[in-house]
Amino acid sequence: MNIPSRVRLIDVGPRDGLQNEKQPVPAATKIELVHRLQAAGLREIEVTSYVSPKWVPQMADAAEVLAGLKRADDVRYPVLVPNLQGLERAIATGVTDIAIFTAASDAFNRKNINASVDESLERLKPVAEQARAAGLKVRGYVSTVLGCPYQGAVPLAEVVRVSEALFHMGCYEISLGDTIGVGTPHAARDMLRAVRSAVPIEQLAVHFHDTYGQALANVYACIEEGVRVADASVGGLGGCPYAKGATGNVATEDLVYMLHGLGLETGVDLDALCDTARWISAELGREPVSHVAKARQPQVA
Repeated sequence: MNIPSRVRLIDVGPRDGLQNEKQPVPAATKIELVHRLQAAGLREIEVTSYVSPKWVPQMADAAEVLAGLKRADDVRYPVLVPNLQGLERAIATGVTDIAIFTAASDAFNRKNINASVDESLERLKPVAEQARAAGLKVRGYVSTVLGCPYQGAVPLAEVVRVSEALFHMGCYEISLGDTIGVGTPHAARDMLRAVRSAVPIEQLAVHFHDTYGQALANVYACIEEGVRVADASVGGLGGCPYAKGATGNVATEDLVYMLHGLGLETGVDLDALCDTARWISAELGREPVSHVAKARQPQVA
């Protein structure tokens, strides 16, 4: 086993967690969520996306959210961008980190962005090139690495090919996403081993949704293989607008609890994080779905 002493966490709740909410979430609530996360010790928070408001109305206030942030010098605030138009909008709001995305499944890509995998990679090349020329750090996402809601199984060779393509575009890190949460630890480990044959393990991250309750086990299996970066979503918020039935990313507080139990450092205050999970869940009119946030409810005298 190759267990690290510290795991770097990226909280994607403000973007991946909220993008699928049907009710409009005010920009002020999104800004407050980011501020609470950074106060709890998160140092990388994916705050919004510059996708077309026509397709993801929840993210129409991206510029307002960025403008309202009280940015800390030691916190990074990546935003998701799908194309050159999104990149231009992001640069105009002073971002320093972006994420670009595609899938390993042709069927998913066609539903999501109306393009094949190869077409999406061609679209992303100038985005990555211009972002890097502007001094931005570029992260890459690969969706459907363990299964697709439309085509089912996704060949590992495709996951490797797409990950390697993003790596060669200059992405400093590739996040491997089980978009519909169907993966199990052995499948996650096999996928990671395949990808690390083409991309250094130091530049790989994992992103597991918890639809079948396997996300924590999958993260742990990948940590055993040497992964040192994981995406998570406060309160277990989220889903995927193009994957019916998919639930949110692994809850950040559940993941932090497990990592601390393994003796690993995260830099996160678990109590403050649970408070944040309960707060945002209340703002959305629901109970938190994460185990730790529910288990650590404040006791009423």
